[in-house]
Formats: sequence, C-alpha cells, structure tokens
Amino acid sequence: MSSPTIILGIESSCDETAAAVLVDGVLRSNVVAGQDVHQQWGGVVPELASRAHQEHIVPVVDEALRIAGVDRRELSAVAFTQGPGLIGALLVGTCFARSFAQALDIPLLAVDHMQAHVLAHFIRDGEEREPPSFPFLNLTVSGGHTLLVLIKGPLDMEIIGTTLDDAAGEAFDKGAKVLGLPYPGGPLVDKNATGDPRRYKLPMPSITGLDMSFSGVKTAFNNIVRHGMEKEPDFVERELPHLCASLQQCIIDIVLRKVQKAGRAHGIREVAMSGGVSANSALRRQLEELGRREGWKTHVPPLAYCTDNGAMVAMAGHFLFHAERFADLSSVPHPR
Repeated sequence: MSSPTIILGIESSCDETAAAVLVDGVLRSNVVAGQDVHQQWGGVVPELASRAHQEHIVPVVDEALRIAGVDRRELSAVAFTQGPGLIGALLVGTCFARSFAQALDIPLLAVDHMQAHVLAHFIRDGEEREPPSFPFLNLTVSGGHTLLVLIKGPLDMEIIGTTLDDAAGEAFDKGAKVLGLPYPGGPLVDKNATGDPRRYKLPMPSITGLDMSFSGVKTAFNNIVRHGMEKEPDFVERELPHLCASLQQCIIDIVLRKVQKAGRAHGIREVAMSGGVSANSALRRQLEELGRREGWKTHVPPLAYCTDNGAMVAMAGHFLFHAERFADLSSVPHPR
C-alpha cells in the first residue's frame, strides 16, 4: 500500500497567519491567526503585519499538525504562498517553508495566492459540495484583487478581466473608513446595508471589454458623505443603512455586469466566485440569482475558505505536487 500524500499549506500574504494539513486531498486541519493590531490604524500596516507573522507562524503550524494528528516527519511536501502580497509578510512564510522543507528533505511547493483562492472550490472537508466542472468562469474578488478568470484546469487559468485601478474589496474598506466604521470595514458595510440601495446614485464606469474600475465609485461616495456632513453633522448616523446599501449595490452591479458579459462571451455554463469579498451576503445572493436567470450553475466556497486561509494553499499544493511542479529551495516571494 502506498503512503498517503500529506501536504502542509502555509499562508502569510497579508494579515492572517494560516496553516492547514491535507491528507490525500482531504482537509484535516485549518488554523488561522488574525492580527487585531491593525484596527487602530484603519488598515493593514505592513511592518506590523510581518512582525505578527513572526510571532504566530510556529504556534499556528504546530497547532495545524496537532489537530491533523500528523507528525512533521510524515509530511510529503510543504506548500507556501509565494505571492502576490506584502513583501515582509510573504518573506516570513517563504523563509519558514523553505527551512521546514529543507530540514525534512521534502519538496517545496510555491503557490500563487490568487490561484489558491480559485482552488478553494475543491477543498474536501466531509461536507457535501459539488465542485465546479472545467471549464468554468471564476470571479476572484478580494481586498487587493478583482479578476475574471477562465479556469480550464486546476493549473490552467487565464485572466480575461481585471480592475484598472482599485480592487472591489478596497472600495468597500475605503468607503467604510469614510463612514467612520472600524477596520476591516467590508463586513460592516454588508451588515449595515439594510436601507435603500438606490438612495444615493454612484457612477457606473464605462470600461470596454471585461475590465473594471472602482476609483470613481470611491471618489463619488467620499464626496456624498463629505457634502452630507457639511450640511448635517448627524448625516452619516442617520443615513448609514442607505449609504452602506448604495455603496454595496454599486460595487456588486459593476462586478456582476462583467460576470454576465464574460459568461455569455465564452459560452460558460458554470460560474464560481472566491476571495474575501465573496463572503459578502448580498453578492453571494445576487450571483446565485444571476445564475438562475442565465441558466448557470453557481459555486461559492464556505465562508471559512473565502478569506485567506491555509486550506486553499494546501489544496493548490496538492495539485502542484501531483503535477511534480516543485519549487527550488532558493525561491523568493513575488509581491506583485
């Protein structure tokens, strides 16, 4: 009997230190340590993030192995996020993974963070979920990236649309900051978006093709809030449900119009979504509604696999391992 394939996945691209263990493609553990230190600054501070990763990485990896019931000497390979991300944060995960793989004399697997978000759809954890069938269209939407990706195979992906400026998640977070909501603001916009989503008119960018833009939305929203507060000091407090709903709906409209256009142009029958912003409840619901109208099957991972996590890195590592696409021990981070 052949020994099982056991992959340790390490994620450290931004402000979550995460590790997971996959045994023959089945998730055994998924441990994430967040970083509350950034809340007082209203956003991620790169230097503070890298320091926190240094503090967390050993206990997080140790906990992932313990929960999985796996001895480090049983590992088949170590997968790590090579990029994109914050250079200091990536360095912590990269150096740890290289040292760990070298000490155990096992292969190293360099994972692209955005590909890992796509492959989160294929995580098996005991719950009944049907993964997407190839080819499918994936909307990868997060704080730093907004991509439309044609997925032809686990390691065969083509970007067909992207943002020309800000990411959708950044638009959520910056809008939340203007409203005085604490970081991370995206989930709080979602929570407070109980008002009229058409109360405040925000611009829809006229971008040809499948690319997107969110900078104009950010600027217009900032102007609405500033002018409102100049006239009425309690403007934000009184209008918060409508302001959140209007910002959220505009961002959703931008991305779903492009998803619809891409799906029709490429004759796609299955559409998926992943990344931190895919946790947004209205976006999840409206993608499903769009899928019903277009006759698509839609897929969104459980919330635990939407935000940054080690399970998606381990899953990507699983595919890389079986394709024998190993990384060199001199591998360096790719922040962009």
